[in-house]
Formats: sequence, structure tokens, C-alpha cells
Amino acid sequence: MDDIARVRRFNRTVTERIGALDDGYLSRGRPLGQSRLLWEIGASSGAGAELRALRERLELDSGYLSRQLRALEADGLVNVAPAPDDSRVRVAQLTPAGVAERAELDRSSDALVGGILGPLSDRQRERLLAAMDDVERLMTASAVEVRVVDPADAAARRSVTAYFTELASRFDLGFDPTRTRQTPDDEFREPNGTFLVAFLHGEPVGCVGLKLHGDEPAEIKRMWVAASTRGLGLGSRLLREIEAAALRLGATVVRLDTNRTLTEAIAMYRTHGYDEIPDFNGEPYADFWFEKWLA
Repeated sequence: MDDIARVRRFNRTVTERIGALDDGYLSRGRPLGQSRLLWEIGASSGAGAELRALRERLELDSGYLSRQLRALEADGLVNVAPAPDDSRVRVAQLTPAGVAERAELDRSSDALVGGILGPLSDRQRERLLAAMDDVERLMTASAVEVRVVDPADAAARRSVTAYFTELASRFDLGFDPTRTRQTPDDEFREPNGTFLVAFLHGEPVGCVGLKLHGDEPAEIKRMWVAASTRGLGLGSRLLREIEAAALRLGATVVRLDTNRTLTEAIAMYRTHGYDEIPDFNGEPYADFWFEKWLA
């Protein structure tokens, strides 16, 4: 059986077992989509959930989201209104009836899970739970989108800020961005280079930049992966994608530098075929320099 057929068989088994096909999910008289919206809105802070964030978190079409929210409003479970501090932003909040309905959904969901785990032996239960953990990680990894972003874009700025903040917390002597070699935004724009940002549910969770040097090796800069997405292979994916971008832009050799405290990054570079070389750029925070031939 090929890979696609195996995934489709898995999807059919899961949707049937959890009752996703029922018009009245968990016997509550509404489909799974509306039940999930109640859960997500209730999981947000007391200020409610922004509709934009709901769309991105659940990867929903805006028309579908609007229809489901109108149905929940008609049932008296949700209120949708402008945010108090910005009338352009629409926010969904649970009504008291919505809070009670969400609590009932939680109880019914717990009972459903109990029905799935109950017939299994202890060993089977542990196997199922471990497999579910693996599936969740891999499905999350597959949901990450990597795309070229202008270095002045808000997502790029947030990523670089998070990167600098992490360096400051991990480097033995801290990190001062004014002491490092500066790279102007133009050097991360084609044809001078490029900048990639990884997004998960609309939020930036990783980045990497490439700076070209004419006939000299290109330079990989600002490799960062959010702590929340570590263990998903995102660092390796960003490295592969920036290498592909380097080839597309005409570079056949790439170089980078890193600090000795970033042990995971050092191991990743070596695993991906990077060879240690002498200092090539005088970066004050670097302890190791690496190079890789791409052609």
C-alpha cells in the first residue's frame, strides 16, 4: 500500500472512531466544527478570541468560520463584537450558556476517550498514547509553512528579535546586537540574498537568512527555531531550504558561524555535511565557522 493510501486509511479510522462523521458530535446536536470553535474560544483569555487568530489557528476559510459563528450566536452560545480597544478587530466570546456547553463537551470528550482506552491492556494503551504523541509531532511538523519574507516584514522582525533574545539568554557573556556584524535589510533581499520565515498557525516559529558575496561563498545568517517547535526537525528543514535558495541564486558554497553554547546547531551543521573551517568573518560572538559545498 502506498503512502497516500496509508494516510487516507488512517484518516478514515480516526474520524470514524472519534465520531467526527456525526451531525451531532458527542450527542450535543451540532457538528464537530462548531464544537471545536467553542473549545478554542473558551481556551482564550477573558478578552475572547480574535476571528483572525481563530482562522489561522484552525486554518479555516473566512466564509466557513462566519457561518459557524452565526450558528453558535443563534444558539446563544457565542457573542461576536468589535474589540474594545480596536473596532477593526472582531472578537468572539462565550456567553454563560456557551461556557456551560463547553464544560459539557469536555465531560463528553473525556467519556469518549475513556471508551477508546478502556478496552485496551496497559501495554496497548501505552503503545497507543506513544503513537499519538508521534503523530501529533509529525502532523504539526507538516503544518509548518516556510516562505520567503521581506526582512522588513513584521514577521521577520519578530523572528529576529526572538533570535537575539535567545542569544542573550544562552551566550556566556550575553549578547549585544550592536557588537555583532550588522547585515542591512537590502542584503537579505534578492538578488543580494533572501530571508525565510517558518509559520505555524500564522505565527512565526523560525527564520534563516542568506547573504550573497559575489563570487565568494554565500553566508547563512540568523538561523532561529522557536522553543515551542523544537523536536519537529524544523532546523534541518530551514537549513535544506536556505541551501536550495542559495543554489537557485547561483551560490555553490555556503558558510556560517556559531557560538559554542549552541550545541544543537553545531551538531546539526555537522550532520548535514558542514566542515569546520578557520575564522572567515571576524564575528566577535563566534567560536566555530563552517562551510559546505552544495553543487
